[in-house]
Amino acid sequence: MEHFELLDIVRRPLSPDSRLEVPASREEYERVEEILEREEAKYPQLWYDGMRSVAIVVAPPTPLHAGMASGLLSVISDEVKMNSGISSEIARGLRIESDSRTTMNNTTRASDGALLYWEGDRATLMIAVEVAVSQSNDSMRAAISWSVCALHCSLGLAMCIREESRGRRPPRRHYASLDEANAAVDEARDDFYHQLVQNPYGPLERDGVTWFGRVRLVVLETFRRQDEHCTPETLLQPSKSFTLVENGEYIAQNISPNLQEVVLGDCIPTHLLNNQHMEATPVNFFQREWFETLFRGSIVRTAILRVWENTSYVQSVA
Repeated sequence: MEHFELLDIVRRPLSPDSRLEVPASREEYERVEEILEREEAKYPQLWYDGMRSVAIVVAPPTPLHAGMASGLLSVISDEVKMNSGISSEIARGLRIESDSRTTMNNTTRASDGALLYWEGDRATLMIAVEVAVSQSNDSMRAAISWSVCALHCSLGLAMCIREESRGRRPPRRHYASLDEANAAVDEARDDFYHQLVQNPYGPLERDGVTWFGRVRLVVLETFRRQDEHCTPETLLQPSKSFTLVENGEYIAQNISPNLQEVVLGDCIPTHLLNNQHMEATPVNFFQREWFETLFRGSIVRTAILRVWENTSYVQSVA
């Protein structure tokens, strides 16, 4: 495949959260990546899987995807910093990073987010997070396994979200001005939040169109290296799996106040902690209230994005 063929695929309109895998050499990938870098566009992103000789074209994430990735890391970081055994000096070393691109062993990828610990000018990857919204489990498992095994992070967190089909394609709506379009979108947003009172996990419907399908499944999984010598191509199995939502209902009995799996030793290098008891102290980050608040706000923002993508208005002439 010539490099311009890969570029043509990159130029195609992509649905949010989609990922396309294209057979390509490393040289072809680097040529197209140079073009994208010159254009300074954040998306689409281009990654490379050197083990399979595949370029991965990554579309922008939906608000649900981005919100849950950053939300998981933020709440973990906040809980660690509030622990009475953590000094302010140690707390300052904990940083959150999103879309951090890494190249290793002829493979270039980026995780949805990561928790890093900085000592001076050196950063250690502690926790990597991947979120999949109606993507294949194999793709997400490959991504989180690479972060854990190739980059040697302490823990991988993966959230799999399945949205039911929305059915027919929504018709494009036309408005006489931007003000009219904004008013219609604001009305839709209020309506969606009102619908969440009865249907906390969707569907969100308006004018006969489903703008966000009912949430069929949300699963949160943790991943750890099987041993210190896991190769970068290892596909890990989850060490723990927690079903949060099933068929539009929150599964309360599956979730303890903390997952009994994320500990301080996953977030801060153990040589900075006082003892093994401190290393193994759980980070009590998962509460139903923040999860539901963040999740519902994110599905409304995703539905509104879809409304805007199907909205046209007459441009005013200056």
